[in-house]
Order: sequence, then C-alpha cells, then structure tokens
Amino acid sequence: MALFAFSVAPLGAGESVTEQVAKAVKIVRDSGLPNRTDAMFTTIEGEWDECMDVIKRASEAVGEGGARVSLVIKADIRPGHTGELEGKVARVDAKLAGQTD
Repeated sequence: MALFAFSVAPLGAGESVTEQVAKAVKIVRDSGLPNRTDAMFTTIEGEWDECMDVIKRASEAVGEGGARVSLVIKADIRPGHTGELEGKVARVDAKLAGQTD
C-alpha cells in the first residue's frame, strides 16, 4: 500500500487552470480510491499499479488538446499499512492534543 500526493496542471494555459484540474480530480474521485484534495495536491491511497493508473489518466485529462503538462508526485510506500490517509493526520492531531500512543 502507498500514499501518492500529486499535482498536475497544464503549462501555458493562462491564469486559471480550474477547468483542467477539475477533470483530473473527477478521475481521482471516480476511481473509488481513498483520496483528499487540498489547494496544492491530491493524495490517493492504494496499490502502486492502481494509483499510477489514476495519476496517468488524470495527467492525460489535463493534457487534452496537446497541452504541455506539469506533474509532481511524492509517494510514501509502506506495505501492509492501510488507512494512512486518515491515520497519519489522526496521530498528529492526537499528539497536538497531548495524547500519547
């Protein structure tokens, strides 16, 4: 299992890339994988091949029409661990609240 945080955007598309990014986020959300989107990245959780397929399809959607695409990926590959999309945040929140493991 792994977490993949990625950012994909067309280059040379002007000031706003909202429409193109929305296409990518729709692909992620339709994938059925656990995911979260924030202002800078979308994070998905799953097996390597299924996540890379989603990232590839999202990148292709952003590049429709022959646009140049920028893709940044960061991965946390941790076999045998699931639920880390929520778990990592919960552990930090617990620490901040003064709780211990």
